[in-house]
Amino acid sequence: MMSIDVTLDLQVSSENREALLNTLEAILPDTRAYKGCQGIVVTSNADDPLNIVLLEKWDARADHESYIAWRAERGDLEKLGALLTAPPASKYLEMMKI
Repeated sequence: MMSIDVTLDLQVSSENREALLNTLEAILPDTRAYKGCQGIVVTSNADDPLNIVLLEKWDARADHESYIAWRAERGDLEKLGALLTAPPASKYLEMMKI
């Protein structure tokens, strides 16, 4: 089974950008340690610094979905959502052999 890439697209206000980055810095060690997480990188859109995009690699989609459910149970998603100006957008990307 091949791993899966996940993007998480976040739009934040200038007032909340620093708080969002601090929150991510605090919670990402648990994300990286979660079962199936191969790695996660936080990027900023070069043309829009209020657009933060997380690039994630997971063993399987089910691992990521389990992780998201865990974050939701803890209330972390609600806290993150309160800092955003738009709902977060996730995409699951599969490698193609071309």
